[in-house]
Amino acid sequence: MVKSFSCVTCGKTLSSEGNLARHERKHTEQKDFSCRRCKISFATTEERRIHSKEHSGKKEYNCEVCGEIFFIRSSLKLHLKTHGEKSLQCNECDKYFSTKGSLVVHKRIHTGERPYKCPHCEKSFINGSQVKRHVRVHTNERPYQCSECGKTFRTSDCLKSHQNIHSDEKPGEKPFQCKHCDKRFRKRCYLNYHDRIHTGEKPYLCSHCGKAFANPECFLSHKRIHTGEKPYHCSICGKSFSRVSTLKNHKRTHTGERPFKCSQCEKTFARSDILKVHQRVHTGDKPYSCSICGERFAYLGSFQTHQNKHAKEQTAPESSE
Repeated sequence: MVKSFSCVTCGKTLSSEGNLARHERKHTEQKDFSCRRCKISFATTEERRIHSKEHSGKKEYNCEVCGEIFFIRSSLKLHLKTHGEKSLQCNECDKYFSTKGSLVVHKRIHTGERPYKCPHCEKSFINGSQVKRHVRVHTNERPYQCSECGKTFRTSDCLKSHQNIHSDEKPGEKPFQCKHCDKRFRKRCYLNYHDRIHTGEKPYLCSHCGKAFANPECFLSHKRIHTGEKPYHCSICGKSFSRVSTLKNHKRTHTGERPFKCSQCEKTFARSDILKVHQRVHTGDKPYSCSICGERFAYLGSFQTHQNKHAKEQTAPESSE
């Protein structure tokens, strides 16, 4: 019987102890061979040699099933397995996968593990392909070139979106349609996020409080409530925020910008949520209803003041005869 050696981190099986030792260096900090172009480190010279082909811009191998582009044949062969029978089940969300490696990577969505770190900043990712795409933000590498006009892009998705300009599809067209409703999307990932509204799937689980999320961006934003991380800084006053949208709203206190205009009158607002509240003046909408007396209110402040009156009535001592 042939002896096999399994990696305790990802479950991959190797044929010898030496191969296992070299493989395990992928999961540790012992990455000694750096790419001269993008500074990503690799555990072996062979991995670095294979990676360097990506910088050549040669797109030699295409998946006939989904059209994804690969630079080496072995990567295509591994990718093709993802289109095969999916017999491996995730015990967290019941999703199925065709390879053990795909299942291991998927499980990191639930555990929050992000073992692939960017060599240029503090960001980390759940798989190697994500960190490769991210590193191009720092290196400005653009390996995907349009055959029509020569324009280059960081990712294949950006190239595909751009190529719509040269095809019969009009710019801004949304080719990905939801099978549950009539909504359409420019990118498949947006469709995937939207699809979870219908399925109820929430694969991103917070390890601190147990709350689950359908969208990875919402999940990351939520985790900052627990960590206290505020990575977005105002360049004018130095104040920090946990969300980029909050920073944008804050900056308007400095600039005086009020981009949200009421369609019924001339009033303008710095934030869209304040505009929505204002519009109740025109619509007469009263979303807050008192569960005790049934009276309705347009504004939260008025509703809370009203509820306090009931609370005082219930706690006030009865007058003696």
